[in-house]
Amino acid sequence: MGAESDPGSTPAVPWRKVLYERQPFPDNYVDRRFLEELRYNVGVRRYRYWPVVREAGLVAQQLSCVAIFLTLWSCMEQGQLPPLLLLAASAPCALLGYGAYEALGGRRGGCARTRWADLQSAAIFLAFTFGFSPVLKTLTESVSTDTVHAMAALMLLAHLVSFPYASPSPPGSLSLNAALFASVCLASRLPGALHAFSTLTAALLVFALWPCLLHRLRASRPGAYPWAAALVSLGGVAGVASLTPAGAALLAALLLSLALLCPLLLLRLQRHKDNIQGPWDEAEIREDLSRFLQ
Repeated sequence: MGAESDPGSTPAVPWRKVLYERQPFPDNYVDRRFLEELRYNVGVRRYRYWPVVREAGLVAQQLSCVAIFLTLWSCMEQGQLPPLLLLAASAPCALLGYGAYEALGGRRGGCARTRWADLQSAAIFLAFTFGFSPVLKTLTESVSTDTVHAMAALMLLAHLVSFPYASPSPPGSLSLNAALFASVCLASRLPGALHAFSTLTAALLVFALWPCLLHRLRASRPGAYPWAAALVSLGGVAGVASLTPAGAALLAALLLSLALLCPLLLLRLQRHKDNIQGPWDEAEIREDLSRFLQ
């Protein structure tokens, strides 16, 4: 884009921004009106702090869910939590959560599933999980414990990265499969088959059912959603504190950073956003890629 050839002179023929007409001007000629149509930051979204904190709380509570699951698994590995006690606590939690989901309008939008279908799905999952628990218990006997722990940590990290935070109901297949794979790896290092069964049951509640309930709560009761997310975060910090106080302090600092500091950083960086729009035609590259599909 060039400037006028002689800024002090007025051309006899006015310049027009057209390509189909020959004009007595160079190809890169523009007049003073060209930059008058320049606009900055058109259509840029301006975020507010507390709505961003509200959305960031979903990331923090999902990290807390991972911490809660790891706390339950560590307590069972150390013999502090009997598997029957975990199963006895999981059953009423599942029933209460299912009732809350129904009360919040979980079947809106033309959902064709019935309570009987949900009961059948739960029964099939519990039956298959209980039947294959001895197999899951011995699934990684030939693998070292360090490798199993490394695979579980990698899968839990993949669960956090691939989790569909915008619409967590139902959870994404990649994130859910990664969390269940990590649960299977950790369950194979527990003392017995009943421990593995209770671990997978708790993993289903934490990683599959709780995100659906939280999403329904956020859609139906926006005022209650932050309290539920904060309660889960406190539960994750308290669970880690029962194992290691230093880890609990680190988790609390990480949750506060995700929920409070990162939104503030986003708003501060937004001030430096610079988007310009003007009368020029933006180049658009279109390439025929059909040869790669044959």
